[in-house]
Amino acid sequence: MVVQQRPLQGRVAVVTGAARGLGEGIAQDLAQRGARLALLGLEEDALARVAASVPTTAKHWDVDVTDDVAMRRVADEVHHALGPPSVVVANAGIAEGGPFPESDPALWRRVIEVNLIGSAITLRSFLPSLAVTRGYYLQIASLASMGAAPMMSAYCASKAGVESFVHAVRAELAPQGISVGIAYLNWMDTDMIRDADQHAVLRELRSHMPKPARKVYPVDAVAARLATAVERRSPTVYVPAWLRTVQVVRAGLPGLVARLARRELAGTSFTATGPLGAGGRAAAERSDAV
Repeated sequence: MVVQQRPLQGRVAVVTGAARGLGEGIAQDLAQRGARLALLGLEEDALARVAASVPTTAKHWDVDVTDDVAMRRVADEVHHALGPPSVVVANAGIAEGGPFPESDPALWRRVIEVNLIGSAITLRSFLPSLAVTRGYYLQIASLASMGAAPMMSAYCASKAGVESFVHAVRAELAPQGISVGIAYLNWMDTDMIRDADQHAVLRELRSHMPKPARKVYPVDAVAARLATAVERRSPTVYVPAWLRTVQVVRAGLPGLVARLARRELAGTSFTATGPLGAGGRAAAERSDAV
């Protein structure tokens, strides 16, 4: 008889940005594979809904990933409520688009803070538990980590930053038995992307991408790939798989993008989008309230 292995059965998994979109999808898939969940985010009602919908034990915390003190407190509470996490998925992220000169400095900074600094705070907060469990940290990144796009300067800078951050800490933490992975993702059917399509600047950006790069992927399919990567403690995961080929040509991308932009964007005028999606608006509002 073949015994089905369930490496996540009974393990504690932390997911940030878990109130909706990819975070919710990852949480659902990890729970289906037996993980108990700590769901972190800014939308308390949405987090409670996700926690109530999964088939395993799940607790939720309303917390801003950019708040060092609050994140350390939540990490302690997770440990006491559920046990030391074996998995941490740093998914929390926001985006905005538009010309850099007209961008809102506070919102531009907030994108960097949530996507890059928030990821670092997430790992720092849960490192003691991951050291105990010899666990796995998965950083959600993007095609933007490899090839920057015009009109998305804050988002691209933040995702390039998390890529470098992951490569650095992977080497540091390996001697402790902690594995670190990074997920390179493209467009997904989330409220962030649906919101982006309402703005001319981002519709224009996507329309000039190669046809395969324009495709929008269902969240459930992406989440399933990421949950499998968690089970395997994968150092890298690409969704869709063809993103792996971008690594081969990425050195030439900045020059190519600049040439295309000079030709395609000359004479056009775009306005800033503001924060994209309900999650992005929640993060911007939380920043304004501090």
